[in-house]
Amino acid sequence: MDTARDLLKSKIGSDIFSVTPDATVLEALKVMAERNVGAALVISGDQIEGILSERDIVRKVDLLGKTSATTRVREIMTEKVLYVAPNQPLDECMAIMTEKRIRHLPVMGSGRLLGVISIGDVLREVIHEQKFMLSQLEHYISGGTQ
Repeated sequence: MDTARDLLKSKIGSDIFSVTPDATVLEALKVMAERNVGAALVISGDQIEGILSERDIVRKVDLLGKTSATTRVREIMTEKVLYVAPNQPLDECMAIMTEKRIRHLPVMGSGRLLGVISIGDVLREVIHEQKFMLSQLEHYISGGTQ
């Protein structure tokens, strides 16, 4: 599996979780908890307005003495959303996530949102590929010595 598109196709549960900019942080937390995800896209109409992560909530609500029940998502979301193209290689996706210290990347193709990949998704796939390569090498080595 080499690309973001391939990863999206193989993902279990490829639903896109989103909230509106006017939702409260508490409402967003409930969505994230129900879905067991660490971030949700902030979408208004067909436009991605931002992304809200657990890190945003902790740093911009809790540490500043705000409350999740009254704070709106638009007040604390990360507005600049990085995304990748469907044909983006997974090693490049991982490099972006590592360099920018982010855990979620929307995948955009032909001007529309196709899905979201997480660092966990990417790492799982990289580990799977490495295990496959090791088994192939072991097979080759053991077959070559008989």
